[in-house]
Amino acid sequence: MADMGLDGSNGTREHMDPPCTLSRVQKQKLIMKLLSRKATCNSHGQDSSYFLGWQEYEKNPYHEINNPDGIIQMGLAENQLSFDLLESWLEKNPDAAGFKRDGQSIFRDLALFQDYNGLPAFKNALVEFMSEIRGNKVSFDPNKIVLTAGATSANETLMFCLADPGDAFLLPTPYYPGFDRDLKWRTGVEIVPIHCASSNGFQITEPALQQAYQEAQQRNLRVKGVLVTNPSNPLGTSMTRPELNLLLNFITEKDIHLISDEIYSGTVFSSPGFVSIMEVLKERKCDINTSQVWNQVHIVYSLSKDLGLPGFRVGAIYSNDEMVVAAATKMSSFGLISSQTQYLLSEMLSDKKFMNKYMKENQKRLKQRHQMLVSGLDKVGISCLKSNAGLFCWVDMRHLLRSNTFEAELELWRKIVCDVRLNISPGSSCHSTEPGWFRVCFANMSEETLSIAMGRLKTYVDSITNINTINNHRNAKSSRRRSLTKWVFRLSFDDREPEQR
Repeated sequence: MADMGLDGSNGTREHMDPPCTLSRVQKQKLIMKLLSRKATCNSHGQDSSYFLGWQEYEKNPYHEINNPDGIIQMGLAENQLSFDLLESWLEKNPDAAGFKRDGQSIFRDLALFQDYNGLPAFKNALVEFMSEIRGNKVSFDPNKIVLTAGATSANETLMFCLADPGDAFLLPTPYYPGFDRDLKWRTGVEIVPIHCASSNGFQITEPALQQAYQEAQQRNLRVKGVLVTNPSNPLGTSMTRPELNLLLNFITEKDIHLISDEIYSGTVFSSPGFVSIMEVLKERKCDINTSQVWNQVHIVYSLSKDLGLPGFRVGAIYSNDEMVVAAATKMSSFGLISSQTQYLLSEMLSDKKFMNKYMKENQKRLKQRHQMLVSGLDKVGISCLKSNAGLFCWVDMRHLLRSNTFEAELELWRKIVCDVRLNISPGSSCHSTEPGWFRVCFANMSEETLSIAMGRLKTYVDSITNINTINNHRNAKSSRRRSLTKWVFRLSFDDREPEQR
């Protein structure tokens, strides 16, 4: 008996269309049958303007020599300002880079399977480094940290630990566009925005929190927690103590979790300084052994931004909840940090003198580059939200919009990407509630490239200004001409005899 075909036929050649004769739609339907719903659904978020800008950049990337007219990447939050310091350390510490200890190779030890709990030396070095970033005002227990392949993995792992498909987390807007992918795609968790406004510098307020919670309830979503990025991506601002206390009060009242993504904690380059959620918890004098709120707060960290090492894939979850730590550790087997990476970085982080020098110099360079971007934009007539951290600025281009709509924002964004050839991220991709804001990164390029970017933007804004000036002049002349015509008409009309009216 002949085998049955995928289309239900008996599989004989006379009853099957050769694959080459299938239409594109037929082929697509066949593929959809073969793959899972996860593989074929469109919930990844790849169609966001944030990712579309990247696609345009990859088609025509700027290079100072090979492609000077290409698109300059200003949508990448990457820290490339202090690689020379890291490279200098590697040159002075060949044993670490060569996987040696006391001159003897440990390559074979590192090459073999390692426990997914992580190398103790690395975990100890990492928690000490995290404490130093916070001014040693708080300390971290290496037994409560879970290593992950970057902050992306850490955030998703926490979603799996804290929520079920269909549950919700509240996120203040604007937020990092990648969260729509990282938090939702594989977990099935929903995001409900906490709407923040420019009128108070986009700070979180109690009415906004309560409104988001009520919105989730109206959608029949069970709220499992709040996730914040501190310092904020894309705002470049560190959260205030009142905001952090407000969040702790809120999660205590609602009996939900708080995830504080502190991946940018070491990039704070000016006042006010960085305040960790753990520091505020400590100030509230909540007993870590008896107060439930300690188990409801979880920290995400990574070396991707502070050390500029996103390619090393080093992230971490810190939690006081033993069950969360246990579950996240089991899940970490799906995204481990290589033993070689852990060994190298444990040696680097343990060099306290170097790390202290690195952090101070890196923050100094971030401040200088930030000022360069703000100054360049100011010369073009564009302002930014006042910021003190991060690798980007939240830039106000509302005055350049054709109208106060998100359609006009995307129109402006397309012109900047395609015509000005700068890839920046529109506020709508960050779920901003106000059209006309853009995230612009400054730490992933040289000073020369940033200067070229500012020159391109100035040329574009000047052209808009000139066009608007010409149009305003034409409109004014047209208005005067219409007024003169009306005056002549009235004058001649008034000279007529009454019966002619």
